[in-house]
Amino acid sequence: MQKPTYKELLDAGCHFGHLRKKWNPKMTPYIFMEHKGIHIIDLNRTAECLENTAAAVKSLAKSGKKIMFVATKKQARDIVQSAAESVGMPFVTDRWLGGMMTNFMTIRKSVKKMNNIERMLADTTLTSITKKERLTLSREHAKLNKQLGGIANLNRLPAAVFIVDIHHEHLALAEARKLGIKTIGMVDTNSDPTLVDWAIPSNDDASKAIAYITNYLTAAIKEGLEERKSSKIEEDEGADAPQQEAAQEAEKQGKDKD
Repeated sequence: MQKPTYKELLDAGCHFGHLRKKWNPKMTPYIFMEHKGIHIIDLNRTAECLENTAAAVKSLAKSGKKIMFVATKKQARDIVQSAAESVGMPFVTDRWLGGMMTNFMTIRKSVKKMNNIERMLADTTLTSITKKERLTLSREHAKLNKQLGGIANLNRLPAAVFIVDIHHEHLALAEARKLGIKTIGMVDTNSDPTLVDWAIPSNDDASKAIAYITNYLTAAIKEGLEERKSSKIEEDEGADAPQQEAAQEAEKQGKDKD
């Protein structure tokens, strides 16, 4: 995987921080300078942190673990959803429901309810429900799908959570920390980088910056999944080898007897 370059990060606008008056002093190691009252993020640190985080998510994906993508900001929703879907990872882009991870069993019940409604609506032979009831069910399904569609296939808690703007998604971050789930976050100059396991110092408001960081990590996940797939194929071939040898030996013995 190619290293993130200074020019790519610059073109994506990852270096623009917040106004000086909004800064969090804990971001000092990641700030390059101040320009016209705005903090400029050190892109060398961004590249370094992004590379380290990519190696971590690749390793998680290779071991078959799930990484939940969280981004409810308007400019990040579509970017994050399509990235998560491309690698089959769960995502939350509508609204973070309180207890989404700390009260996971209740959330799973809501997901089951959504799936049951989906089955009922898909069953064309079902005549016991009226048009009005079908409309009510359709509306309920649409509402549930908007909130929970991204985690419909998540049967257990994720191993890690990738958050765009940890300041904005403080509820998701608090729940992950409470449960000891690994956290990855795009951290702007107004946030505390020590709250996440892997902090990526970057502008977390510009859609280009969000897209660059998200897509870079998604590419790393893709690599991890591909390596997992190929190692499984090798394992299966290795398991079949003794059986093939035994079959060949039996065939040989049969010919010798003839």
